[in-house]
Amino acid sequence: MSKILIRGAKVLGGEAQDVLIDGETIAAVGANLDAADATVIEAEGQTLLPGLVDLHTHLREPGREDSETVLTGTRAAASGGYTAVFAMANTFPVADTAGVVEQVWRLGKESGYCDVQPIGAVTVGLEGKQLAELGAMHESAARVTVFSDDGKCVDDAVIMRRALEYVKAFGGVVAQHAQEPRLTEGAQMNEGVVSAELGLGGWPAVAEESVIARDVLLAEHVGSRVHICHLSTAGSVEIIRWAKSRGIDVTAEVTPHHLLLTDELVRSYNPVYKVNPPLRTEADVLALREALADGTIDIVATDHAPHPHEDKDCEWAAAAMGMVGLETALSVVQQTMVETGLLDWAGVAERMSFAPARIGGIPNHGRPVSAGEPANLTLVDTSYRGVVDPAHFASRSRNTPYEGRELPGRVTHTFLRGRATVVDGKLA
Repeated sequence: MSKILIRGAKVLGGEAQDVLIDGETIAAVGANLDAADATVIEAEGQTLLPGLVDLHTHLREPGREDSETVLTGTRAAASGGYTAVFAMANTFPVADTAGVVEQVWRLGKESGYCDVQPIGAVTVGLEGKQLAELGAMHESAARVTVFSDDGKCVDDAVIMRRALEYVKAFGGVVAQHAQEPRLTEGAQMNEGVVSAELGLGGWPAVAEESVIARDVLLAEHVGSRVHICHLSTAGSVEIIRWAKSRGIDVTAEVTPHHLLLTDELVRSYNPVYKVNPPLRTEADVLALREALADGTIDIVATDHAPHPHEDKDCEWAAAAMGMVGLETALSVVQQTMVETGLLDWAGVAERMSFAPARIGGIPNHGRPVSAGEPANLTLVDTSYRGVVDPAHFASRSRNTPYEGRELPGRVTHTFLRGRATVVDGKLA
């Protein structure tokens, strides 16, 4: 592999420096580095980040290749600046055995656009009745360490306790989709003023908060790790803050769309805004931003949930829940967190690269931008402003809530182990 010199980029938003890539590794970081035999990328004014890591992606393969494949999903990830994604288990068949997680892992290897780390199901078939082959999935070639029934909640407290106890043996973590099923039967959107006015079934905040409260107490009781997926309410923030103050080993994520969008958008009845958990109130959005800034919420995760056109272009009640997010996540975080002064770019790197890699246990990602480290890097033109056009997405699906909206920032280059996957904003 040839040498690449990134010249004049602001590393983690700090001072402008040169970064020399030699093969798969960062060879040097400093001023006026020798460009002999190197391909030079002039990056003055741009920000250089470690490659982003998404702990919550739906790649749909196997089984729903009409929505997304590992190839199209990883192309979307690279376009958004990601060098590693964790693929959720709600595929067909469910990723609840060593065979299925190895299939997804190998498809990721073949795609070449970013590393794919499968997430294993907690229970067989996501049915919540019997633990899946957690140990076998961990011992497989995929080396699974994160387990989740995302899309469904592990609502049985005994099953959740057993899962938390089991993963302790190999340092794993259970990622919980916090949704009390009985409290959300028939729910269509956030329970509140807007749902009452529209006459849509309400999804109460307590349906999320009650499960989180139970699970942090279970994690404390058994001395295990629990991760809370897509936090969406101010009350959930307070529970996580309390749990961390007690020393409970809990981490939490927030999605970009929950940092920006509110349930007021549902007045349009546009199913693109239908998502699980639902869009909440402005007060919730502001609480989530503050919690991400102060570290109560550890990471941003996309919950990239692609759906084919026919599953979204229908009446609200029949529409699938979910939004694509890999290609817009960094722009939304720039708008909601950086441009509001809540985070600097080093803080973004912590929440979108360093911390998700730590939680997910992938040591070669989320590394410092320094000599000797793997050359997993993302170069961002933060001064760019552009209108979102899903026709240009690399994802197979187009269900974005940002179509026609102006967002800041653009990924110009992504490097996976020194190899460019995105060059000048286009897939390599």
